[in-house]
Amino acid sequence: MNIKEIKELMKMMVETDITELNLESDGTKIAIKKATAGTIQPVVTVTPTTPVVDPVEVSQSGGMASVSSSVEEKNNTIAPNQVLITAPMVGTFYEASNPGSEPFVQAGQTVEPGQTLCIIEAMKLMNEIESDMRAKIVQVLVDDSEPVEYGQPLFILEKL
Repeated sequence: MNIKEIKELMKMMVETDITELNLESDGTKIAIKKATAGTIQPVVTVTPTTPVVDPVEVSQSGGMASVSSSVEEKNNTIAPNQVLITAPMVGTFYEASNPGSEPFVQAGQTVEPGQTLCIIEAMKLMNEIESDMRAKIVQVLVDDSEPVEYGQPLFILEKL
């Protein structure tokens, strides 16, 4: 599902009495909820079934440009009990809900299913990226307010 289709769904929700819409496609769950003031807050949940994109394979297949070599090195150094959480879209990575607020998560912290890890802003939409498993944050791979590409590793989690 692309951003244009999501925007069309959001417009439909504003024009109707629908208050909540849940979709699942290719390992990504999208929940759109209408707030009481008529605004809509999209939530994107990344599941572990989301395939991790290998930057080398992407560049060889003629797809998007590969992610930096430092990320490729991190891609190759995760342990068997660790999982990469990758960006489900192109956008801007935010570690907190507001500038100056505490980050959603930090290295060493344990997260629970449904807990927000970060926000990716894409086309003026704030998309919450949530954990779907109980895990420990091993490393945050992106700095606050940094642009991210589809498939770019954001976090290394260790399954608990």
